[in-house]
Amino acid sequence: MSPSTRVQLRVSPGAQHACVVGRHGDAWKVRVAPAPENGKANAAVVELLADTLALPRGGVSIVSGHASRDKTVALQGIDSEQTERLLAEASAAGKDPE
Repeated sequence: MSPSTRVQLRVSPGAQHACVVGRHGDAWKVRVAPAPENGKANAAVVELLADTLALPRGGVSIVSGHASRDKTVALQGIDSEQTERLLAEASAAGKDPE
């Protein structure tokens, strides 16, 4: 059986570009460009996570919070330890140097 995990997200739509911002309490804060209309922001969240975690789009699904900024996302083919490491790396890479 392939590994799977769930991750909590806090989504900020309307950003200039999609990125993993960092921790937001127990969740990860992410920014996506599309506005939250017609599922565009949700699709961008799936795309961002799939690209960041090197997963196929089909391995990323929003399981709760479709109409909310707070979402739960199921990830297939990756465990929680690897998920946390890759999100932390993406967050660090996305920060502007001081």
